[in-house]
Formats: sequence, structure tokens, C-alpha cells
Amino acid sequence: MNRLTFEEMQRMQEELREKYAHLWGGLDPEKGVGTLLWLYGELAEAGDILKKEGSRAVMENGKTRAHFIEELCDALMYLNDLMLCYGIKPDELEQIYREKHRINMSRW
Repeated sequence: MNRLTFEEMQRMQEELREKYAHLWGGLDPEKGVGTLLWLYGELAEAGDILKKEGSRAVMENGKTRAHFIEELCDALMYLNDLMLCYGIKPDELEQIYREKHRINMSRW
């Protein structure tokens, strides 16, 4: 099985958005704020699992772990939608991510 890349995730999101365009509409900068709020909501759901079930349950309970990972996947889907809203391609994200890592490695 091939590794899941941001390129593939974006293709999958575009496919999903196209299928449900009649319900959701398209993605553009005007929808960016709402998309970011949905992203926050999914991260909050992951946080709720940690708060209610605890970190140990995420590590040791298969059902809790699967639910936690599902919420992280939902967040990744909205992150990709957000990137699509603003035309951010994976190679642009990678370049800036690597630069940010380089900067962080030289701090403190």
C-alpha cells in the first residue's frame, strides 16, 4: 500500500467536494473562515476524547484509539479543504514546513 500524501489527500477532497457540490458548494477564499472553524471543531472533538477518555485509553483501547484517529482524519480533511480554499499546493506547504523546521531547530 502506498503512503498517503498531501497531493493524494487534496485529490480525494476535490473528489468529495465535487460529488457533494450541490450540497456544499465550492471552495474559495470566501469560504476559508468557515472551513477553518470546521477544522477547529474537529480538533475540539479530538480534544474531547482525550478529556473524557484520557490519553491512556487512546493508547490502549482500540475503540477509543480508532475514534480519536477518525477525528484527526476529519481535521486533516478540513485542513486540506482550507488549503484548497486558498490555492495552497502541497509543495508550497512542504517548502514552508521545512523552513519552519529549520528555524525551530536553531532556536533556544
